Parts: sequence; structure tokens; C-alpha cells
Amino acid sequence: MVSAVVNRSPWSGASGRMLVLGGGYSGKNFAVAVAATGMPVLISHRPGGAPVVGEGINPVAFTSELRPGLEPTALEDVTHVLVTIPPGRDGRDPVLESLGAILADLPLRWLGYLSTSGVYGDRAGAWVQESDTPAPGLLRSRARLACEQAWQATGLPLQVFRLPAIYGPGRCPFNGLRSGSSRLIHKPAQVFSRIHVDDITGALLHNLALPCAQRPAVLNLADDRPCPSSETLGYAAHLLNCKLPEVEPYGRIQESLSPMARSFWSENRRTSNRRLCVELGYQLRYPSYREGFRACLLEEERWAGG
Repeated sequence: MVSAVVNRSPWSGASGRMLVLGGGYSGKNFAVAVAATGMPVLISHRPGGAPVVGEGINPVAFTSELRPGLEPTALEDVTHVLVTIPPGRDGRDPVLESLGAILADLPLRWLGYLSTSGVYGDRAGAWVQESDTPAPGLLRSRARLACEQAWQATGLPLQVFRLPAIYGPGRCPFNGLRSGSSRLIHKPAQVFSRIHVDDITGALLHNLALPCAQRPAVLNLADDRPCPSSETLGYAAHLLNCKLPEVEPYGRIQESLSPMARSFWSENRRTSNRRLCVELGYQLRYPSYREGFRACLLEEERWAGG
């Protein structure tokens, strides 16, 4: 799936080296795509953790508690950086705290920071766009906004990308439906936005292909179809040809949910991708969960088939 993203992208790589800080789901996907263009990639991992390996990809251990958190010599020739690591428990940015001074001395041409659309706060289902003033209500979203602002204050060639829920192969409702662990929760008028992991990578590559002056400082990444989670679960069940669990009204079960789950349901907004798709001309590979779920199921079946 990553190869298709690379083939559709107008960006064919660059001289220098890409550093991806955070080798999780989105970071790994992006690193593989960049390496496929021929640009060397460094990707971080926790000491003792499983490093990301692949052609053109070199893992490097990062320890945010240290100053610096990785050997400065490892950053030789780094010209581009993507930060996917979330705020620490203190609400501060672990990358900026540990590596900020070193990054400031590098000849950086681009630094991307993956943030969250949660910085907009609850909008009662209304659309949010980049020109809206952030109003985060949740503690983790307030920490994200503080990290955005800290990065913006560095003067580095920064782009902030605000993401809603991320899905992709291995991160769809299929396993939960098969195991019977899925819950069909309904809250009237509640919707969620989402983005396929390949469209995160595709949008980042699309921005890298733009002249520096045309890259917006803040950009939402989301698909075209915000909708209730019951709708996405229903479609996943349709693809599997299996039964849905019984509907659970949110008002009846909210007290039984974990604090994290309740926070998930506490905010309601639609994330606009107008700047990305209309103004910048990015064409979504998966305009909605329907195209995305179908592709994910095929990919997961290929995995299962060996």
C-alpha cells in the first residue's frame, strides 16, 4: 500500500537525510515511503525496543530523558525531520526538550510535527478549520497545543499537522467484531473524523513537493466523511458478513466507561480538509472509511495468507 502512495506522490525524495522521531504506526509508514524514494532515513526507537528495519532505513535509539537523547553524530546530513512523539507526562515535548538545541544547528529544510485535531476542543459537531482559534478542553489536547506553540517559537521550518482518529491495516474494527469484543455505542448527533495512515503519508509527501513558501504552517489531515462510530462499525460488519452487537445508548453506559473512553466521547467536531484537498490539491487515496476499510480488509487477508 505504501508503494502506491509513493507512486502517486509528486515528491521524489531529496538530497540529505530524513529523521523520523517516533517509530510507531504513522512514523514507520512514512519512513518506509521516504526510503522508497531513495532518500536515506533514520528512525528512532526506545532503548531495548524493537527497531524499525528496512531497505534505506537505519534505526537509532532515542532516550528523551537524556540531553541530548541521541548521539549528535547520528544526525549528520539530516535535513528533514518528522516528529510523531506525543507530549511527556509533564505535558512538555520530549523531543524539543532533549534535541531542540541540536536541531537548531542543523541545516533543516523541513520539520513536520504530528499534532491532533483535539486542540480545537468540542464544537458540538461543527466543522473546524485551521483559521479557528484552538480551544482544547482535554488535558492531553492542551498539552498538544503547548507543544505546537513551543515548536513554533523555535523559528525552525515547521509544519504542524492536526490529525483526527487514525486507522489502517491492523487498526480497523474487524478483529473486535470477530472476537465479539466490539461495542455498538450510540450517542445522538455524535460524529468523528478520521484519516487513513496512507493518506497521512501521502499528504506529508505532497507538502514536501510544494515550494517552501506554499507550505501552510498548520494543516488539518482528515478524510471527507465524518460520521458516527456506529456507521463505521456497521460497514465493517457488512464487509465481514457478521452480526453487529446490541446497540448501547451512551447515556445508559457512560458511567461504566473508563475515563479515557469518556473523554473520547466528550467532544464532537468535524475536521475540514478544505485547505489540504482544495487549496493544496491533494487527492485522498481513501476519501472515506468505505474505501479505506475495503482496502484494509484485503491487506489483512493477505497478511493472514502469508
